[in-house]
Amino acid sequence: MNFDLRTVNVTRYITPLREGGSLPALADADDDFKYVLKFRGAGHGVKALIAEFLGGQIAKYLGLPVPELVFATLDEAFGRTEGDEEIQDLLKFSQGLNLGLHYLSGAITYDAAANDCEALLASKIVWLDAYITNVDRTFKNTNLLIWKKELWLIDHGAAFYFHHSWNNWETTALTPFALIKDHVLLPKASKLDKAHQEFTAKLNNDILHKIVDQIPEDWLQWEEQDITPEEIKSVYTQFLTSRLANAELFLKQAEDARKTLI
Repeated sequence: MNFDLRTVNVTRYITPLREGGSLPALADADDDFKYVLKFRGAGHGVKALIAEFLGGQIAKYLGLPVPELVFATLDEAFGRTEGDEEIQDLLKFSQGLNLGLHYLSGAITYDAAANDCEALLASKIVWLDAYITNVDRTFKNTNLLIWKKELWLIDHGAAFYFHHSWNNWETTALTPFALIKDHVLLPKASKLDKAHQEFTAKLNNDILHKIVDQIPEDWLQWEEQDITPEEIKSVYTQFLTSRLANAELFLKQAEDARKTLI
């Protein structure tokens, strides 16, 4: 599988998509498509982009429905005419390489009370989120869309939460991930073991290394920590490979959490 992403140039900032620290936005690019842009100048900076990139690439490899990811370049002059000072600052601090998700025009937010999700797909999404320690796919904020009558996964920027402190990643890699109890699809995830068998057979250390290796060098210059880009990549790779090797830990946590719901 080819893990390379296309690179587009952002041509027009259209509108912010929701309130909050990350301030994603809808924008046009020079390939005549619209994208949901995630900005390096937002709250969690490049670490949120790395989480989005890794989560999206792993999901894509596993055959889960995710919008196309692209690298999105913001020119130095971009946003100078923006009237909102907060947005102008965001664009100024986001010059260079950002991340875009293909915009699913007309999509609606998944509602667990109104929308269904087939048991195996629900189980696969729960497994993925437990694997990448994604804390943000809850009833309050599903990060799921219905587009053309199909379910799509968006927004993995809150995954890999260990990297915000960069301490004890070895311990986090082996956590059962108790927060899976809040997952919006857990009540529907009755085939967790089948999802586990499929995904642990499909993922391997070589694939994970290739995905991590595609993180742009530009996102690995961390001033707050004395660590090289190669060392950063090595930690992400070790985190993912260790977590995969011990996947029974978070599988059992998810299964036990589900038993309390049914």
